[in-house]
Amino acid sequence: MRLYRPLQPPKLQHEVLDSNYRYREYFPSKSLESYVACYWTIDFHAMDTNKLNRIIPDGCVDIIFDLRSPSYSKVAFVAGLTTKFEIINLSQNHFLFGIRFFSETVHYFLRNPVSSFIGHRVFLEDIWGNEAIFMVEEIIVATEISEIIEKVELKLIKCLLLNEVNADGLLQKSMQYIYDHQGIISVGSLAEKLSYSERNIRRTFQKELGVSPKELISIIRFQNLLQELNNSFPSRFTDIAVKYGYYDQSHLIKNFKCFYGMLPTQIFKTKPIR
Repeated sequence: MRLYRPLQPPKLQHEVLDSNYRYREYFPSKSLESYVACYWTIDFHAMDTNKLNRIIPDGCVDIIFDLRSPSYSKVAFVAGLTTKFEIINLSQNHFLFGIRFFSETVHYFLRNPVSSFIGHRVFLEDIWGNEAIFMVEEIIVATEISEIIEKVELKLIKCLLLNEVNADGLLQKSMQYIYDHQGIISVGSLAEKLSYSERNIRRTFQKELGVSPKELISIIRFQNLLQELNNSFPSRFTDIAVKYGYYDQSHLIKNFKCFYGMLPTQIFKTKPIR
């Protein structure tokens, strides 16, 4: 049973929110919780200043609908896996609706391996054809988020019914072990538990996801670290960091700079690791 729920900066840094910017998340229905981490929205009203929207790696793939795009064909696009933080400068009004998929099962909906979306965005119309335009039209006329989610879930369930779901593939089993161990596992230990060679596992991850298992393990571990830090007292910071394998300050700071682009003391009220 997957217990992984990734975080994004607006859920951590409440001070980055303002009256012109609102980020919200919504849980999927029971039938889709093995495939969808959450649905999310960003509602931004441009005023006198721009908004810097920070995105951090979470091991997920998103379908994003830019509902204020002037072109129907460019409303929906796929954002693939990332291994470093990104900052997007919002300078115009935006209303975004996103579907955050778990990377190991998103191929049931995108008909292509995640590796084909690495490093660039792909318009949903190029994957779904006219079905993407119909989906966009239905979402744009919806008046409530609950209505959008209902329409999206009907489409996603239809996709599942048209595909043969296999939960026993090497990638799926590997990811479940990584989730179960909160990213505190080596590729060698993963190979031993699955009775596969490390080379086979690396090849599968590279082919299907476009990233190495070590990279994805590091991201899942970092996300679990953020989750626990967010739900704990500042005095427990050092103990939690050590639990996730960050035994010295330089190692911790290196990961925060790579994955978040900020120091841990800028996000959490912490004392540095000695």
